[in-house]
Amino acid sequence: MGERPVQRTTARVAVLDPDGRVLLLGARLPDPSVPPGEVLFWYTPGGGVEDGETLRAAAVRELAEEIGLHVEVAALEGPVWLRRHVGPFGEQVFDTRETFFVLRDVVHDVVPGALTELELLADEPHRWWSTGELAAGRAFVPADLPALVAELRAGPWTGPPRIVA
Repeated sequence: MGERPVQRTTARVAVLDPDGRVLLLGARLPDPSVPPGEVLFWYTPGGGVEDGETLRAAAVRELAEEIGLHVEVAALEGPVWLRRHVGPFGEQVFDTRETFFVLRDVVHDVVPGALTELELLADEPHRWWSTGELAAGRAFVPADLPALVAELRAGPWTGPPRIVA
């Protein structure tokens, strides 16, 4: 893995229901230090931006593919957060640049649409998280997700995107 990291641009969405719960997916990526089936961390829906695609279009496409939610690009608020992560994924090191949007007042039963082979293999769970559940101290991406979601619950995002870890 001594090669230069592959740059990857992603678009992600913090999906909030009318009660302020956030929808998260659980990562079960192969990790020899974690028992099979255990969730390593919880994260927002989203994924890679394809050639010629805008961040917003990628976010909308990813919502349809990962959770079966079809929305208009105009429904997205933000961007609200920006995150950079450099690390290994399988045999490759990635330099990932994430842009997060928010989608509010969603009532939706998750039905994945067009998952990738890796997403199907991972068999990742999903669930809606309340304020109390977020505060219980699980592993989230971004790491400070409980506080960030609390800010989103306060009302429409009016500032520039916030840099998060």
